[in-house]
Amino acid sequence: MKKIRTQVDAFVGKLLVLILGVMVINVLWQVFSRYFTDSPSSFTDELARYLMIWLGILGAAYVGGRNEHVAIDFFAKKSSPKVQKWLKRFITFSISAFAFFGFVVGGGRLVYITMKLQQYSPSLHIPLALVYSIVPLSGVLIVFYKITQSKE
Repeated sequence: MKKIRTQVDAFVGKLLVLILGVMVINVLWQVFSRYFTDSPSSFTDELARYLMIWLGILGAAYVGGRNEHVAIDFFAKKSSPKVQKWLKRFITFSISAFAFFGFVVGGGRLVYITMKLQQYSPSLHIPLALVYSIVPLSGVLIVFYKITQSKE
């Protein structure tokens, strides 16, 4: 399981770097076309917004999986080892439940509804279900990380 987790970490990390790189190039093109040509690019604003959504949600799942997220653990560290163990289990369960019901189930419904309604983005003309699909995918990733963390 640790090997699979390492491979998933590597893939998600490279995907995040790729998304950030495309976003930087996109914004540079937007600035260039706005100030140095007579016709500013029409799709770059929308693409930057969607890439930022993907970067933020997928990045949160990645950072949470590496246990590098923001945590207030002042009181937990002051408690007994038994209470710390219980708190860790409770927090892992709570995060997994929220990720499953909020991201996987709720995000899956969001993707399904936007697919059924055939909603498309105004400038890029791509299905909004594609943009929103990062929500259930990140939920699955968070649940995977939490399940594999409990084995450590």
